[in-house]
Amino acid sequence: MPPSPPPATLRRCRQSEVVAVRRLIHETIDASYTGVYPPRALQSFREFHSDENIAERVRTGTVLVLKREGEIVATGSLVGNEICGVFVRASCQRCGYGRVVMVELEKRAKVNGCARGELSVSLPSRAFYESLGYEITEECSMDVGEGQRLDYWRGRKLLSKG
Repeated sequence: MPPSPPPATLRRCRQSEVVAVRRLIHETIDASYTGVYPPRALQSFREFHSDENIAERVRTGTVLVLKREGEIVATGSLVGNEICGVFVRASCQRCGYGRVVMVELEKRAKVNGCARGELSVSLPSRAFYESLGYEITEECSMDVGEGQRLDYWRGRKLLSKG
């Protein structure tokens, strides 16, 4: 069993926190994806996680924030049965925070009647999602312009039997 993460509070994101969530996501993209993905792919990730898109997920789905000592150190969102990204501050990765966020998102998906969780899996996050029981179902690639691609996988996990 993995060690427990340092104490933190997990709750729904407030509209007033959208900018802070976007900053955390963009910082994590820069720290974790630079050198793994080409520049246009990084820009595509940032655009997908804009203030407007995060605010829309807060309105239509569930966006969680994990705070430690008053600072957002992790976030994740769920729209329908789609997990739209879990991001953990680079200095807090491998502490168990991503797992805490994922477990709660999966619980909420089940409560909402979703039998299966689905997500896009970035190159650096594959081992993390597989450790949580997600199976890779498809290899994907998106043209992001200037001859660059964003490669990723689709993942799926059965959340409830029946």
